[in-house]
Amino acid sequence: MDFFQGQETLTSLEWILRAIVSYVFLLVIAKVIGQRSISQLRLLDFVIALVIGNIIAHPLSDEELGLKGSMITTVALVILYLGSVFTIIRWPAARKLLNASPIELIKDGQINSKGLKKARISIDVLLEELRKEKISDVQQVALSLWEPDGEISVFLDSKYQPITPATYNLATEPFNLPKTIIKEGKIEFHELQQLNKDEGWLINTLKVHHHTEVRNVLLATIDRNNSLKVFLYQ
Repeated sequence: MDFFQGQETLTSLEWILRAIVSYVFLLVIAKVIGQRSISQLRLLDFVIALVIGNIIAHPLSDEELGLKGSMITTVALVILYLGSVFTIIRWPAARKLLNASPIELIKDGQINSKGLKKARISIDVLLEELRKEKISDVQQVALSLWEPDGEISVFLDSKYQPITPATYNLATEPFNLPKTIIKEGKIEFHELQQLNKDEGWLINTLKVHHHTEVRNVLLATIDRNNSLKVFLYQ
């Protein structure tokens, strides 16, 4: 286990072992920190990601730096990070200190130039984000905010929002996620079992209604109404 310690030289095998240990260690750290720090890079998340990346990267490029010290430091930082997250959840005052408030960019169809400057984004970036939301007219926007995680949230004026069944109090069926029963030419037997179906039924259905075999199916799903949708390899 000498590759943990700083040395004048490392063999090729020791470099590989150091890389493997670091990789597995970072996976464990990412699991402990949680998905929040990956999907929403707020101030606290950015700091911890930047520091941990630097700490682990150095022993992977300099044999004189030990891996053990970096791992101990990383564990200490993760404990501090989790403590900070708990503090933010527990005490609103700390939340205001570490998490910035949303910045208003658009209000009632009017662009807030001061908000743009405060968020340090250009009008081009704002228009790009609106296009991503399929909005071509700024005046259709009731409110747009620059969120602490760097995302722009957009809320349309009520008269421009799409009509839904709820608008007219229409009855709808509960949401049901279709089950995947074939994936890349292989049957998902566990899903079939939950549906009280067997392999024979599936093979026969494919042959009679879709004129194909299991190995030709890229994806097949079935919904609560037993409607089978089949996507073949092209």
